[in-house]
Amino acid sequence: MTEKYIYSFEKGDGQNKVLLGGKGANLCEMTQIGLNVPPGFVITTKACLDYLENHQLPDGLLDEVKTHIVGVETVSGKKFGDRQNPLLVSVRSGSAISMPGMMDTILNLGLNAQTLTGLVEQTGDARFAYDAYRRFIQLFGKVALGIEDEKFDVHFATIKKQAGIKSDVGLSADHLRQISELFLQVVLEETGKPFPEDVYEQLNLSIKAVFHSWMGKRAVDYRREFHITPQMANGTAVNVVTMVFGNMGNDSATGVGFTRNPGTGANEMYGEYLVNAQGEDVVAGIRTPKPVHELAYEMPELYKQLIELRNKLESHYKEVQDYEYTIERGILYCLQTRNGKMNAAAMVRTSVEMVAEGLISKEKALLRINPELLEQLLHPQLDPENKERPVAQGLPASPGAASGKCVFDADTAELMGRAGEPVILLREETKPEDIHGFFAAQGILTSRGGKTSHAAVVARGMGKACIAGAEDIKIDVRSRQASVGDLHIREGDIITIDGSTGHIYIGKIPTIEPAFSEELKTLLGWADEFAELKVHANVDTPERARMAVSYGATGIGLCRTERMFNASDRLPLVIDMILADSKEARQDALAKLFPIQLDDFKQLFEAMSPYPVTVRLLDPPMHEFLPSEHQLEDEIKSLNLYKVMIHGQQVTLDTLGTQIALPGPFNLLNEEVINKAIAKKELMLKKVKELYEVNPMLGHRGVRLGMSYPEIYQMQIRSILEAAALCAKQRIPILPEIMVPQVITAQELIKVKSYVDQIQQEVERQHGIRLEFKFGTMIETVRACTRAGELAEVAEFFSFGTNDLTQATFSFSREDAENKFLPLYNETGLLEDNPFEVLDAKGVGQLMKMTAEAGHKTRPDIKIGICGEQGGHPQSIRFCHHIKLDYVSCSAPRIPIARLAVAHAKLLEDDYRIM
Repeated sequence: MTEKYIYSFEKGDGQNKVLLGGKGANLCEMTQIGLNVPPGFVITTKACLDYLENHQLPDGLLDEVKTHIVGVETVSGKKFGDRQNPLLVSVRSGSAISMPGMMDTILNLGLNAQTLTGLVEQTGDARFAYDAYRRFIQLFGKVALGIEDEKFDVHFATIKKQAGIKSDVGLSADHLRQISELFLQVVLEETGKPFPEDVYEQLNLSIKAVFHSWMGKRAVDYRREFHITPQMANGTAVNVVTMVFGNMGNDSATGVGFTRNPGTGANEMYGEYLVNAQGEDVVAGIRTPKPVHELAYEMPELYKQLIELRNKLESHYKEVQDYEYTIERGILYCLQTRNGKMNAAAMVRTSVEMVAEGLISKEKALLRINPELLEQLLHPQLDPENKERPVAQGLPASPGAASGKCVFDADTAELMGRAGEPVILLREETKPEDIHGFFAAQGILTSRGGKTSHAAVVARGMGKACIAGAEDIKIDVRSRQASVGDLHIREGDIITIDGSTGHIYIGKIPTIEPAFSEELKTLLGWADEFAELKVHANVDTPERARMAVSYGATGIGLCRTERMFNASDRLPLVIDMILADSKEARQDALAKLFPIQLDDFKQLFEAMSPYPVTVRLLDPPMHEFLPSEHQLEDEIKSLNLYKVMIHGQQVTLDTLGTQIALPGPFNLLNEEVINKAIAKKELMLKKVKELYEVNPMLGHRGVRLGMSYPEIYQMQIRSILEAAALCAKQRIPILPEIMVPQVITAQELIKVKSYVDQIQQEVERQHGIRLEFKFGTMIETVRACTRAGELAEVAEFFSFGTNDLTQATFSFSREDAENKFLPLYNETGLLEDNPFEVLDAKGVGQLMKMTAEAGHKTRPDIKIGICGEQGGHPQSIRFCHHIKLDYVSCSAPRIPIARLAVAHAKLLEDDYRIM
């Protein structure tokens, strides 16, 4: 066998986690730096991959295993399978990326009828020996032989019941002997073969079982959930380690520890231990473990050694360590160490403090934190003490937790919100006209749609909790209730949603408010020192702009003006503009909108001063501002019924000759008023039918609206430039940018630029000042990418709208893809990521690269950024840095994530590869 598949702990490369797995590499490294590690060896991940590919162990592997067992025997002084002085081993998994509990482990391997007798004689403790034996039979039976735990548990429970014992530790040696015999019978009945007595057969089957566990459902689901790719970790190593026992008496113990507190990040001894116990007892909660500080009183000398172990681990690995140890008859062994998993607050605090202690550099402090982890710090979180069970689950579309009364339409949400009631807006799906409900709601829940649906995108932009695609919940807006199976949720009932997990709860669950700590400010200040990419925000209101600045944004990369139009005080004016049957009538409606838009932009510029603000001219198709055809038909039907009632009321009063003053607002309702309402609704219905498009997202929207209705874009341009002039006269430094959406040709830009030039001259002449601003375009069509050189002759900046560009490139409808076939594509490996969450570097990314190169060739100083949802995703940000964009723009709550990610992109730029 030419391939080397096995390394002893003395010889393995502790830096090669890809080959040896994280656990194996650390065992090698700990051995080589002089820590007391039980002797053993590592079978490589390459052996695992070869086994999974060929369905058999590599040739000669078992011979090499036997050779290394002899080496362990020499170091330990014990013999594998020997009756007098038996060597027992554990067989443990371990991949390059820690996946705790996802793969299999077998303990006490090497026990059989012969070695069991030897262990009893050697230790003089029959209870200990039979306890080890029954644990081994069950664990081996489950992992290596595929026997369900329940087959063993029933016998275990029967013996305990017969003995009148509730706790496992109360079982005697004889009880455990009986249990072991029953377990052996289970193996015979379930497999048709006796339990293997040959210790090498046990080892052979165990190695195969651990290799198999790499493709077990737990492990596969974990890798998918945490986006662990084959490039990050491929296959599991097998670690064969000499068993040491913490359950050999009161001079023995087992424990787990962290070198710092994983909950707070405090630099203190942290962990738990049990005297006279095995490691699984601590984890399983069979007995209540003690805090590690109590070891100082029970075993003072060993506590000192544990402190030395803790200090040596952290000073060597320069990272917070999660370690396991066993004390066997007064001797301390370190069984495992790995980088500690901590919450975001603890990670940030330890980064800052370890830099202050001189343990790590600023670069290391930044790189040790996954940017996505910071999201925990920026949204309310459910109280970790919560014990309630969720009633349903959807897609975690926007993080954070929120509680409130259920409402089923945006108007009710607004009314209740204004009255100070916390509400959760429930909809089958949301539309832009629901925006006022979003403003009022604490959170949004939809039964349809994906993570990049309208509800999800808007909620993330507002920093509100959102769950999308909760298909188990049937939402009936008409009856104003929702149902999950037999459970009915009515309007006004309180629910809690967790947008970080997708869980939905009945009732109010306590939450913990986020805090922007001083440590986080320090850490992100370091990130800004290294970053080249600027971080802008996708926001539409002064309040969100101020939040973005407080989070560290250096501009607005996308202000969606349609969000302003959807506010409840403007929507009627927008509808009047849409219903107008002439240019003059449309201009009258726009004239009423103009001062509102002017004030919007002035407040936004002031809030973001002195940073740039990119305003996108109107983008969505007109029909999105109107109710649906079905809704309008229902409303017209209701109005006609009400008209009959009003007529009947008047006939009654006239017949009786009675003059009754009706209370308001009924005294204002008469047939004339109802007829006006019906006429307007019928006009709206007619317009909805006129505006109908088979595929509206590829239809009459964006700059195409500006070509058909130039007065709309002219009003918006004037309001932007007037607001800029007013700010300039107040000496407020601002940098407005006018962005044209959905462009496909330079001629469209030239046409809109002509509106800008004319209005600029008029505003400058009116105010007697010179305006400074930029004119540019959103790049979201494939043709715009291919014509970027020509577009750059007119545009001073490009901003990639990667949501639409991704749809165009893949020929995917975002909502349909996420709700139907995209999960299958991701699960089966047809696509590695959801391209609406992670920028598709191989396809969309190449269009972006081509566009940037062509734009710079025409206009060397052109400013280029990204404002799609992917602009806040760390992996996507690395690509944006790679193609030398100037900025990324994302929703306000993701700004700290993006600030850390742009620093990562710079620090790791030499390692970047498009996989």
